[in-house]
Amino acid sequence: MKLNPSKLNSFLMLKLPSAWLCGVRVKHIDETECAVGVTHRWINQNPFNSMYFAVQAMAAELSTGALVMGKIQDSGKKISMLVAQNKSVFSKKATGKIRFTCHDGQKVKEAIERTIATGEGQTMWMKAIGLNEEGVEVSVFEFEWTVKLKQRK
Repeated sequence: MKLNPSKLNSFLMLKLPSAWLCGVRVKHIDETECAVGVTHRWINQNPFNSMYFAVQAMAAELSTGALVMGKIQDSGKKISMLVAQNKSVFSKKATGKIRFTCHDGQKVKEAIERTIATGEGQTMWMKAIGLNEEGVEVSVFEFEWTVKLKQRK
């Protein structure tokens, strides 16, 4: 079963309802990239009339995490995934429609292959860049994902 935006958005509604209620939606996913959109609205704003940083973080994390989920699913193995660290930089007020895109699918594929081959956990830093409707960067998030082959019991 291949991941697609519809399946991921259903997953979001059931498993991450706060992100879904804030308007976070997967727009595109393929082998190498994932794009997630969110629109600045009353429900997700901060006191400064722009999008709350945590809503941006949810969208950015989903753009990276969906790629990890997809590659784990493709492997057919039981592999755990976890964010170990994150960093963010905010360069402009996030208003209107914001799109976070991650292009690190190949990096994930290589880490999954290494964890399967060695049985050791692997880490990778993945970047999601948030652009507004004019194509201006509003924020950049980096997440250190860890993947590890689950032990049989």
